[in-house]
Amino acid sequence: MEIREILPWDKPHFCRMVREFYRLPAVDHQIPDDHAERTFDLLMGDTPYARCFVAVDARDVPHAYCLCAVTWSNEAGGLCVWLEELMVEPSLRGQGIGQRLLGAAMAAYPDAARFRLEVTAQNPRAAALYRTLGFEDLAYLQMVRDQS
Repeated sequence: MEIREILPWDKPHFCRMVREFYRLPAVDHQIPDDHAERTFDLLMGDTPYARCFVAVDARDVPHAYCLCAVTWSNEAGGLCVWLEELMVEPSLRGQGIGQRLLGAAMAAYPDAARFRLEVTAQNPRAAALYRTLGFEDLAYLQMVRDQS
């Protein structure tokens, strides 16, 4: 698998993987399918706020992705890169693809003050990977207010 940034012809694969990601038992809730299309359209524009890396096979077909959202963190004293979503197709898990995707995202932001992600208790395997890469548990209670 080669790691590269997402490209315009990846749209059907990205939307398929996002749909699969949000139907996994380790994800807290589903999202409307059109959110993936809106995100993809944003990624294809000139935005400083989002970036996506994909792992592709020899035919250049994506089978895994890492979606990043970039913001400023006063607490961290600099850029904070949220590793929003990391998904590797089930048949390819355990081969180091997720670790390579995270590595690509981290290498793309060498000046970031913090990398942050979420993981549910139903995904201990992913949490173990993140801990081996230096991520630590936070005591924060996550809260959201959706506007739609």
